[in-house]
Order: sequence, then structure tokens, then C-alpha cells
Amino acid sequence: MKEIIWHGSDKIIEKPTYGLGKTNNDYGLGFYCTKSEELAKEWSCQIPGKDGYANCYELNLENLKTLYLNDTQFTILDWLAILAYNRDFRVSTAIAKKGKEYLLENFLIDTSKYDVIVGYRADDSYFSFARAFVNNEISLKQLSYAMKLGKLGEQIMIKSEKAFSQIQFKKYEIAISEEYYIKRKKRNDEAVRNFIENQEVDDIYGIYMRDIIRERIDKNDARLRWNVFKWCNE
Repeated sequence: MKEIIWHGSDKIIEKPTYGLGKTNNDYGLGFYCTKSEELAKEWSCQIPGKDGYANCYELNLENLKTLYLNDTQFTILDWLAILAYNRDFRVSTAIAKKGKEYLLENFLIDTSKYDVIVGYRADDSYFSFARAFVNNEISLKQLSYAMKLGKLGEQIMIKSEKAFSQIQFKKYEIAISEEYYIKRKKRNDEAVRNFIENQEVDDIYGIYMRDIIRERIDKNDARLRWNVFKWCNE
């Protein structure tokens, strides 16, 4: 199976190189893409007045092992554990420290055996939502809604050397900063606004980080699985 994917950058990248990039990205070291040309253009325009490029590739998924984090066998906490492992997830309270440790101990997936990872992208606003949950400030329901309402979209991370060998450059499209930096900011502002409105909804009986630690909730807990996927698909 072949997929058309896009990578947003401030330059044209005809040959993505295995081993380059930042180790503290969402899923670790790799080449991050999306199926959406529009999202790639937004991601490429991070500086006002500086145009970007949406690089287009064809990825051959044949014989590649892919981890789909949004599959129903996983919950948002599996994604959050990977984020906590790879990102600079600084904790400022005792509950946050214990929460991060608990996520890593009980929900972290071994990604070393995968060639490609597909899941949520943690832009700045979404990373702050994740931190708020670990800090016991919002419930699991509120976190799930925040992720859905912000129209986050999925990212595709090319991880292994084998996967890099199966990606082929097709073309590029210019992303005009005057248009796509504004769209990027608007998307982020909308996510923050939805998050603030969502926080105002009382969820006193919801599942919080403290509850997860105290009750030793794990990924097999029926309450966890039902809540996350029912909320996100309502």
C-alpha cells in the first residue's frame, strides 16, 4: 500500500535523511509528515513573513510495521505516555511528578520495533493541555474533548532506516506566510478557546490524574477505554 504524505519545512527536502532531526519531538527522532497538504503548509510557516514549503512524498508501506496510536486498542493515555517519554515534560508539582512516572510505568508502548508511527501531533497548545491533565487540573474527559475540538489532525512519523528507504519525493508546494501563518495561529487560538470553554464545564465525577494513580488504573480498565472513545466520537 502506498500513501501520499506531506512534510512542512522552511526548505525543500528532496531526500529525507535517516538519523537527522530532534530527539525530543513527540515520538522521538524521525521525519514527521501528514496526509494533509494544508496542515503541512501551516506547519511550515512558523515565523511571520517567512514562506515555507510543503514537500510531497509517496510512502510505500509494504513490509513496514506501523503503530496506529489512534486505533481502538489504545487510549489517549498511551499517546500521552509516549509524549511524556520523548518531550521535555517538565513537572512542577508532586502529583505531576507521580503522574508522569505512573504513565511511563503503565502506559508506555515500546516503539523500537516499529518503522512508522501514526497519531496525534502535540502542537504547543495541545502540549499544554497534556501538561494540565498530568498536573491534575483537568479530567480525562476534558482532555479528550480538547484534543477533538481543536481539529488536531494526525501526523505520520517515519522512524526506521527501512521506512526512510521507502519514501520517494514527488514535488513541493510553496506556503505563503501571509496566508498560512495566520491559519496556523487561528487553529491554535481556536484550540485554546475551546480548551478554556471546556474547562468551565464541571466534571466533578470525572477521572483525573490523581484518581488514575490512587486506583491504579491501567490500560485494561473498562472505564478508561469506554470514556475516551465514546467522548471523542460523540
